[in-house]
Amino acid sequence: MVMNYPERRPEGTPGPPTTVVLFGATGDLSRRKLLPGLLHLLRSGLLPHVQIVGTSLDEHTRDSFVDFVKEALDEFGDDVTDEQWDDFSKRLWWAPGGTPESLRRAVDEAEAECTEPQQRLHYLSVPPKAALAVLETLREADLVERARIIMEKPFGTDLESAKRLNAAVHEVFDEDQVFRIDHFLGKEAALNILAFRFANGLFEPIWHRNMIDHIQIDVPEQLGLEQRAQFYEATGAYRDMVVTHLFQILAFTAMEAPTALDPLSITEEKNKVFRSMLPIEPRDVVRGQYAGYLDEPGVSPESETETFIALKCFVDNWRWAGVPFYLRTGKKLGQGQRIISVAFKEPPKSMFPAGSGIGQHGPDHLTFDLADKSRMSLSFYGKRPGPGFRLEKLSMQFSVDDTDWAGSLLEAYERLILEAVKGNHTLFTTSQGVERLWEVSQPLLDNPPPVRPYAVGSWGPNQIHQLIAPRAWRLPFERKWRGD
Repeated sequence: MVMNYPERRPEGTPGPPTTVVLFGATGDLSRRKLLPGLLHLLRSGLLPHVQIVGTSLDEHTRDSFVDFVKEALDEFGDDVTDEQWDDFSKRLWWAPGGTPESLRRAVDEAEAECTEPQQRLHYLSVPPKAALAVLETLREADLVERARIIMEKPFGTDLESAKRLNAAVHEVFDEDQVFRIDHFLGKEAALNILAFRFANGLFEPIWHRNMIDHIQIDVPEQLGLEQRAQFYEATGAYRDMVVTHLFQILAFTAMEAPTALDPLSITEEKNKVFRSMLPIEPRDVVRGQYAGYLDEPGVSPESETETFIALKCFVDNWRWAGVPFYLRTGKKLGQGQRIISVAFKEPPKSMFPAGSGIGQHGPDHLTFDLADKSRMSLSFYGKRPGPGFRLEKLSMQFSVDDTDWAGSLLEAYERLILEAVKGNHTLFTTSQGVERLWEVSQPLLDNPPPVRPYAVGSWGPNQIHQLIAPRAWRLPFERKWRGD
């Protein structure tokens, strides 16, 4: 399907007048991220003409919804002045029951005093099974024209379900109206990968199989199910995290230089990466389940759902042929981290004497930290001062917190909402990309390896070391980030 993207508004300019229709407005994601994010976009001047219509299965009036939003902002937002809250609260509306009639009525009321035509952004913060019903509601409410829609993961559970979901979406919305969200791609560090690679003549010439030994994308979590047992039992770590998050980060890391910094060019290069990926072989995958998972409320006592996954995959093109990408994620692990680690090849021959320390601390690494601090580190060997030739591992580090730009950071959901308002698809996935990722996943889904137990607070089953041997996992770090 050819996508006709709207012209992109320059970064930093305000978004157009928009009515945000928030489905699942009283849910956890809305409380923690979406409502505080919308307030921040309003206060920062990036979304100055916004109206917000909330709806969910909870019973509310407009007044009680306003009270709910105030409590959410007090708990999860920044300090708000009385004047700012008064302005924001007047922009909040409620559609009881989420029926087509109540939804249309609430949108009309919200836009009644707007001086310019409002475009609509429908944010579906709802379970995947509810998404199709919401689409039909929007069609019956005649809220499709001048509208864009943000959809939360997962986008199907296999190739066939992804195709059915995309077909159902396309019956109501054109592809260029659809924004499939991945909050990892909204993080500043993810965007820094593009800047780092394509704005610097120093690194792009060595960004290929001749200089890079392997790449790790590692997203361990300390959290457990957090009352999501029903969702997780039907999904598991691979569907929940790898297809929708880690593969997207892989595409940013592996893609060729786009012809321009525009959504269509970047999407084209990401999809080329997906088309070049080899199918995921079960022998290259380790699945795990933390001790005590079967005792969690809502979990089947015979569950084979994985709470941990580690895998090796390949991008089979000229740049990356033979270079393994190691991906790992899981629940209740030793730390909560989000890193991309690029391991460079070691020199083919060493002139340094025995005992100098060369090679004892592994290869040189370039590390991107995808946490909110947005940090990068380049490690290398250097000579220890003094007589003799003793080498030590050193590092150069950068953090946005060390600059005067820190106050300009947008939280990931804030950035993605703003980009969707502007019609910029750069940080979102396409139906074509999603279906290709399920296609390469099919061998694993058809024949998953056994689930291995692992201890809470560990780094996964012991088999992960065999998967990566003779290499080693970067996490846990031997040396902490500077400032930690």
